[in-house]
Amino acid sequence: MENKKYYFAVDLGATSGRTILGTLVNGRLEQEELTRFPNNLIETGGHFYWDIYALYLEMVKGLQVVGKRGIELTSIGIDTWGVDFVFIGEDNAILRNPMAYRDPHTFAAIDDYLTNVLDRKTVYDITGIQFMNFNSLFQLHAMRKAHNSAMQHCRKVLFVPDALSWLLTGEEVCEYTIASTSQMLDPRTGDLSERLIESVGLTRQHFGRMVQPGTQIGVLTEEVQKMTGLGAVPVIAVAGHDTGAAVAAVPAKNEQFAYLSSGTWSLMGIETKEAIISERSYELNFTNEGGIEGTTRFLKNICGMWLYERCRKEWPEEVRQLSHPELQGSAMQVEPFRSIINPDDKAFANPPSMIEAIQQYCRETGQAVPETPAELCRCIFDSLALRYRQVFQWLKEFASFDLNVLHIIGGGSLNKYLNQFTADSLGVEVLAGPQECTAIGNIMLQAKASGDVADIWQMRQIIANSVDMVPYHPTGDKAAWDEAYEKYLRLTK
Repeated sequence: MENKKYYFAVDLGATSGRTILGTLVNGRLEQEELTRFPNNLIETGGHFYWDIYALYLEMVKGLQVVGKRGIELTSIGIDTWGVDFVFIGEDNAILRNPMAYRDPHTFAAIDDYLTNVLDRKTVYDITGIQFMNFNSLFQLHAMRKAHNSAMQHCRKVLFVPDALSWLLTGEEVCEYTIASTSQMLDPRTGDLSERLIESVGLTRQHFGRMVQPGTQIGVLTEEVQKMTGLGAVPVIAVAGHDTGAAVAAVPAKNEQFAYLSSGTWSLMGIETKEAIISERSYELNFTNEGGIEGTTRFLKNICGMWLYERCRKEWPEEVRQLSHPELQGSAMQVEPFRSIINPDDKAFANPPSMIEAIQQYCRETGQAVPETPAELCRCIFDSLALRYRQVFQWLKEFASFDLNVLHIIGGGSLNKYLNQFTADSLGVEVLAGPQECTAIGNIMLQAKASGDVADIWQMRQIIANSVDMVPYHPTGDKAAWDEAYEKYLRLTK
């Protein structure tokens, strides 16, 4: 045991979190889940909050498990969802729980900011980030307008993973990948834009020092050491943004790949050496988020399995009891391309009934209306594969290299029917896996920081050796997919 290096990963999503112990053995990554816990959204006083202290307590509980087992940790890393942040006061205390990105206070804030503070084009030219109402910039604008008392009295603003590392170490940093989700980072300078920070009434001093993934933040405080029975374990700034950690774990052989992080939402993109900020990227609403080793994750958000998940909730009990493979298998018996939608149409953002929204879209576009679960499922899978093709074609426009493979990671990598459709639609090889890529990226970035791994490509080789990737090659009728794509483009203009 003493020859092994052990890495402790905290992987927090918007609904649940995990602590994981990782180690490298003979060039392969081994993982053990230590604890799993809910991340509860708290609604009170007309707002939604995260319980930052509950998350801290869960981190400590996971570390206590390690302490009781007498394991000597090499390091600790934390990744979370993006955009949200914590205010710290002059007395070094957290000024109330952080607001959650789902809070409706930003719905009107984005238009108000872009109308009365800075225009849309200016903001995009500085950041290269796509516009979403919950980006930190618009959250801060909404809070300033509401005279938010925590904001008015804050000494520091820490993004959620940085706030959790501060609770463990007492050190205040601003990790690059999580900062890039805020729509306040200028990728050309590699730092937060003073113009954007000042536009919401703050200064650069309100934020921690900028650190890159793989930087040591500090070590566990004496207080945490006593609680856990551990020593002065280093805490590493991994890719604090979970998508950044997930993309770091793409088991690619070289830079000539695109990735699709597939789950409730799909994120399709490429890794580039520089941010791509142009009229075309602005027009298509692509985003430039911070990556590892100075790279940029140039990507687009696509509606993913959200459509299917929402329909499934509405189907009768006997349909919901079917396994995903059973239900999706029945969809394969349905005539292909009879109903096609644009998955990213605003009609599907959060309708009262997803089934009715899809049916209405098909009626309005003069198509066959899907009625059965199998027909709806087929419509969704066909449409997602065609949307992926459209975004992939755009990525080929922007890429400075040939794109000849798509890596699908995340929970959606298990969906064999959609993976095959994607290979057929795009006409390239699709490699599916790993499923739990965020924790893998977190652990491997710690291993890189400790010197166990030399660079990103050795890191990815170890991941490729450690996971089972399933290949999918185009086998479908190319002419039929080409025709369906023309239909999709006509319907979604």
